[in-house]
Amino acid sequence: MRSSREAGVETPATVPTVEVTAILGAGREAVILHKGERYRLRVTANDKLILTK
Repeated sequence: MRSSREAGVETPATVPTVEVTAILGAGREAVILHKGERYRLRVTANDKLILTK
């Protein structure tokens, strides 16, 4: 039987973790580039995160 790591499944110990303030700083939104596409990460009025294209 293959382990989850061999099967390509990431476990909590292997998933990179980043504090949102490291991305947003003191602001409430940031643009993230992925394969030449721009995505907007922002904090909503209810203090939730939303990622839009």
